Amino acid sequence: MKEKPLIASGAQIEAKLTRVSAAVIFRNDGMEYLLAQRPPGKAYAGYWEFPGGKVEFGEHFADALVRELQEELGITVTAMTPWVTRHFVYPHARVEIRFFRVTAWEGELHPHEHTDMTWLETCWMAGGKNLEQMPVSPVLPANTPILRALALPSVYAVTNAGESDVPAELARIERVRPMLVQVREKSLDTEARQAFARQVVALVHSYGGYVLLNGSVDEAVAVGADGVHLSSIALMACAQRPDLPLVFASCHTPDQLLKASSLGLDAVVLGSVKSTQTHPGQAPLGWEAFANLIEGCALPVYAIGGMTRADVSDAMMTGAQGVAMMRGW
Repeated sequence: MKEKPLIASGAQIEAKLTRVSAAVIFRNDGMEYLLAQRPPGKAYAGYWEFPGGKVEFGEHFADALVRELQEELGITVTAMTPWVTRHFVYPHARVEIRFFRVTAWEGELHPHEHTDMTWLETCWMAGGKNLEQMPVSPVLPANTPILRALALPSVYAVTNAGESDVPAELARIERVRPMLVQVREKSLDTEARQAFARQVVALVHSYGGYVLLNGSVDEAVAVGADGVHLSSIALMACAQRPDLPLVFASCHTPDQLLKASSLGLDAVVLGSVKSTQTHPGQAPLGWEAFANLIEGCALPVYAIGGMTRADVSDAMMTGAQGVAMMRGW
């Protein structure tokens, strides 16, 4: 189901690492992003990719991207933020690709070095579409997880029925209609939690969203959820990725982030970034420490802990996917 990480041979490991900067260029308030088609004569000719290119010796990733987009597309970037980092071994090269989200530029886009380019909807996974179906084909192998990550929203809603009560929480979901919901109800007994989870699944699926259950894989399957959200303890005990369409995990340390990446999970949450009502005695990370922890991470990361919708832009500036929250959504 999921793309499996390539295992490099001894010769491949010794191969020189090629560092690359790549751009996810957005337009229409982030509703569309750009893909370009590789020209004849290049490796993987005809494959679709995100524009970008190699980082020269002594050059910063961001500076390299600005230069490459001027050369390839004729534009000058005026606003961008870091995002995820991919490590990949091709038959011809070992690459580290740092992706940036480009939200503003000057000049007229034109494919100077590509055969073609196309704009695609960022929400292609919504509306009950197949999570494994790519919007174009063929896609450069290292870029496939990026297309899945692009479908994830900037807000990951966490339920709080144990505090607000079940009818009020269902009414909140109906009113707000979050596209990605985690059912996390530690205070409800098993029967009540599963009954609530089934109601959430039916409601969220009715408008095209996705639901993850914070608990076991068996329980997630039993309630019809789209995936599972693993605790940090469950994550570290995993020998392989659970066989579900969506798998997220909670992380607090670099080792946990590495474990989630090695398993090929879809996303993680990391925190607490700020003080929270749930863990009042826990010292918060703060944005600087959060940014340092996720730099170079291969997975989309949601900031959690005291978050509101007003924190989405701050989270993205650090390189996060967005924010996860229990009360603020």
